[in-house]
Amino acid sequence: MIKVGDTLPAVTLMEFVEVEGNGCSLGPNAVDVAKASAGKTIALFAVPGAFTPTCSAKHVPGYVEQAAELKAAGVDEIWCLSVNDAFVMGAWARDQKTADKVRMLADGDAAFAKATGLTLDLNGKGLGLRSNRYSMLVKDGKVVSLNIEGPGKFEVSDAATMLAQAKA
Repeated sequence: MIKVGDTLPAVTLMEFVEVEGNGCSLGPNAVDVAKASAGKTIALFAVPGAFTPTCSAKHVPGYVEQAAELKAAGVDEIWCLSVNDAFVMGAWARDQKTADKVRMLADGDAAFAKATGLTLDLNGKGLGLRSNRYSMLVKDGKVVSLNIEGPGKFEVSDAATMLAQAKA
């Protein structure tokens, strides 16, 4: 399992882009984690699924609401990861009004979740292999804090905890 001091896994995530620019075409675009995190401070949080109750009602809204404070504390980007496809993450981004605040990144085949060891097996519940709920503060591709939730919990991966860690 990934831990503080480790480098983020060298995988590719997908991001749905609605406005062409900065070398990104419309639609799904590949995001090389190593390149995208190089030289940046990133507040990364992962959720079990897009449009799910806790994720939509609490987790994403907290980061959207705290985006300005996180950036003032030195965070360059906020990433939300979920084992969903880029089209679903794009729709969820529109629903949650994350534009210019939170990058909604698709870990469609759970490559990031598997590489970090932070998977959540929801087979038998119709959801398959997903990501555990967690957050991490990342500086130049290295994990500097890691907050993993217990089963069914939402206590340590919230935006307020991340903001306190970013300010420390």
